[in-house]
Amino acid sequence: VRVRMPPSADARVAFMADIENLDVRQAAPSAKVVINARTGSIVMNQAVTLAACAVAHGNLSVTISTTPTASQPEPFARVGRTVVTEKADITITQQPGALVNMAAGAKLADVVKALNSLGATPQDLLAILQAMKSAGALVAELEVI
Repeated sequence: VRVRMPPSADARVAFMADIENLDVRQAAPSAKVVINARTGSIVMNQAVTLAACAVAHGNLSVTISTTPTASQPEPFARVGRTVVTEKADITITQQPGALVNMAAGAKLADVVKALNSLGATPQDLLAILQAMKSAGALVAELEVI
């Protein structure tokens, strides 16, 4: 029969010192968009991404298109690698002719800001974001409060 002896005080202190020195990194948060349907408030984190899509709602139209681009190192370079990125273009139109062109970089914040500048109601924003989510263009969890 083997009898287990409790660890010595020195062993416990060394164990606690090892634990204290562990490098613990927080996991990246999941992409999430929270909408208050009554006030039109939208809160999102930085993990939210948009894919190419086109959405029409009433007299508002949102178009997001992406184009793959390659960035390559100079010929015969000893360092560097080829990286493929995507350039995104956002276009939002309203029937009477109001047009807002967004620069590259499909960010939900840019889409929401442009829709607000065109006078979209909170219900319009909610409907457009729900349609983007249903189409798979909004890569985030959508929570309506």
